[in-house]
Amino acid sequence: MALMEINMLPLGTKTAGVSKYQATAIKMLDDMGLKYEVCPMGTVVEADTATLLDVARHMHEAMFADDVKRVITTIKIDDRKDIISSMERSVKTVKEKVKYKK
Repeated sequence: MALMEINMLPLGTKTAGVSKYQATAIKMLDDMGLKYEVCPMGTVVEADTATLLDVARHMHEAMFADDVKRVITTIKIDDRKDIISSMERSVKTVKEKVKYKK
């Protein structure tokens, strides 16, 4: 599995809050049955690389609801071939190293 961090920012909305637009895009992840975690400044999704790229495109397009004219989407993909990666494994590995140094 690969991990993707995605952040979408709709511009030109009537209010400063954008969670309404983001929720529409994130609901797609539920509908697709994908594993994800919403974070304060983005969302992390777990799937194979082809699926992640397709999901990023669909989420980006979903942001154009309610007369949004411009969307900036940033994605980062972490894809390893030497191990089976997951969100839990990535977090656990870092936490173990932090405890080791204390």
